[in-house]
Amino acid sequence: MQFLIADSFTDSLSLLNDDEQKAVKTTAFDLQMNPANPGMSFHRLDKARDKNFWSVRASADIRIIVHKTSGSLLLCYVDHHDDAYSWAERRKLETHPTTGAAQIVEIRETVKEIVIPSYVQSEEPKKAPAPPLFLAESDETLLNYGVPPECLDDVRALTEEDALLTLAERLPTEAAEALLELATGGKPAIPEAAKETSPFEHPDAKRRFRIVQNADELQQALDYPWEKWTVFLHPGQREWVERNYNGPARITGSAGTGKTVIALHRAAHLARTQPESRILLATFSETLASALKTKLRRLLGAEPRLAERIDVHSLNALGLRLHKTLLGPVKILTDAEVNARLQKVAAGFPAQFTPNFLRTEWEQVVDAWQLGTWESYRDVARLGRKTRLPEARRMALWQIFAVLRALNPSAALARGHTITMDGSGNILRSATDAIKSQELTTRFHDGEVKSEVQKLPL
Repeated sequence: MQFLIADSFTDSLSLLNDDEQKAVKTTAFDLQMNPANPGMSFHRLDKARDKNFWSVRASADIRIIVHKTSGSLLLCYVDHHDDAYSWAERRKLETHPTTGAAQIVEIRETVKEIVIPSYVQSEEPKKAPAPPLFLAESDETLLNYGVPPECLDDVRALTEEDALLTLAERLPTEAAEALLELATGGKPAIPEAAKETSPFEHPDAKRRFRIVQNADELQQALDYPWEKWTVFLHPGQREWVERNYNGPARITGSAGTGKTVIALHRAAHLARTQPESRILLATFSETLASALKTKLRRLLGAEPRLAERIDVHSLNALGLRLHKTLLGPVKILTDAEVNARLQKVAAGFPAQFTPNFLRTEWEQVVDAWQLGTWESYRDVARLGRKTRLPEARRMALWQIFAVLRALNPSAALARGHTITMDGSGNILRSATDAIKSQELTTRFHDGEVKSEVQKLPL
């Protein structure tokens, strides 16, 4: 039988006092040695939605929630009796139908709001409701990002970022990260279909479940904080971190093989072996940059001076920083400013397009792909766009977009022109060209490590 522990178990274990933790660990070892031991007090949870949830008595009031099948035993949660039961009654373990990863999903009760009519005329005019944050994303796309089917309605109802942050705490990590990146203007890559046969072997599942092979591994897992495992470097990967390369090198591998952990340790290794250096750790989005900063703090918690010499940036932030230093500041247009310019330009042409169609065509096709010529727009595959466009209609649209682009020329960045966020890759290129043309002697960084380079426009 496969024996596993979930991050929710180790997180809840850390909240108990020392005596309670000792009782739980003793019970956990007994479960691993012989889960069929008659001395184990298993109790089926009648009110749980997942009929494979059981409770195991660790002490008079402490209960371990386990998920038990014929092939696996998963330690899910531990708490005092009533709180442990309440946790289990609101969750279930399932295999995501699209990604194939094992997930513990929180089930929310449906509450029907009863509206009481008001007969007093309100003096304040009602504000138009904000559009849903993920209106442009299909259910298929959201499922590909790991959003549980039960949460699709909740995701669809989101109109504010504060509500998204609240919901993200209940979602699997991969789904929360993708939604936060979408909400901030990014477009996360859809993960490749996993080839693993076990839902616990899926790369996303490995972020929250550990397969424990023996008593020593269980001892480590229970004693070592879960977040430390997220930056654990396998001994077999150390050579890639410490090797002396004669120039740039690329580490490749499928999802979940530890590339990001290698990047973190490589940055730390460079900073540690070059005491006077500054190291750049870069990735393609703000979401990933934030995640890298968190993991770097975990890795170098005992070496704060070392962490101070490692800069973690997204490519957008790095471009803005370099451009401001070398050529002056650049203003990033807001969505409202882009829309206002787009409508003003469109008003000068006879062809009629709805404001929503113009905006989404610009955002999802022209600006997203940084199309700069009529030929590139004419030939681009408009993936995900449901409206087919004959060439004549594309030409009419391009006349509008060409004028909009002329108001925002990437070639004039050095003169302080505005630019859209999707076009901010031009900022980095302009700053890089400035470094080359000016033959600068000042080095901004002595070493560079990039994560997720397959997604970088370099």
